[in-house]
Amino acid sequence: MTERPVRVLVADDQTVVREGIVMLLGLLPGIEVVGAAADGEEAVRLVGVHAPDVVLMDLRMPRCDGVEATRRIRAEHPGTEVVILTTYADDDSLFPALQAGARGYLTKDAGGEEIARAIADVRSGAAGLSPQVQRRLLERLAHQHQAAHQHQPAHRHEAAPPPAVLPDGLTAREAEVLALIAEGLSNAEIAQRLFVSPATVKTHINNLFAKTAVRDRAQAVAYAFRHGIGRNA
Repeated sequence: MTERPVRVLVADDQTVVREGIVMLLGLLPGIEVVGAAADGEEAVRLVGVHAPDVVLMDLRMPRCDGVEATRRIRAEHPGTEVVILTTYADDDSLFPALQAGARGYLTKDAGGEEIARAIADVRSGAAGLSPQVQRRLLERLAHQHQAAHQHQPAHRHEAAPPPAVLPDGLTAREAEVLALIAEGLSNAEIAQRLFVSPATVKTHINNLFAKTAVRDRAQAVAYAFRHGIGRNA
């Protein structure tokens, strides 16, 4: 029994770009283009009509931009994932899109193979983030941690206490492990930092992945950013 193709909707206000993406996707195995939209408003409407698995979403569009369209699609059609495909990789574009619910983020210099991989990743529940975007997430978290550290009183060196109520039932230790994942640490490095065994770290990671419904470390980084989980020490 052959697996059904991933059904994709393309949203981009530039006709040449939109038609080019549709043509490219048509050449990729395992992908079926079910529609194309010229702006975010039309993208939301067509998702309601076609129920695609994934939307490839531009950011800068008239009437309704990609961030707002992503927010509406994720709220109204939670079975449809969104991958941003845009010219822009700056913080003002990247982070609002992720906070709106996008699971993937690529720039338009991505090749067909990278686009197909991102579509497959988000369809399977993982994060479809390009290496460039993963670096931006890590840099942003690092800057946040550094700024928080600079504003601490000089006599404080320990980690800041976790929020009073953590999302998705995370324990304080699981949130700490998540923050260290967001810093880019490996399991062995986390174990060394927390003075526990690698097996204990793996248990915490399995638990927090299950609670937060993230599937990999890249998606965990995005989750940590969205919920403001990070170390201040």
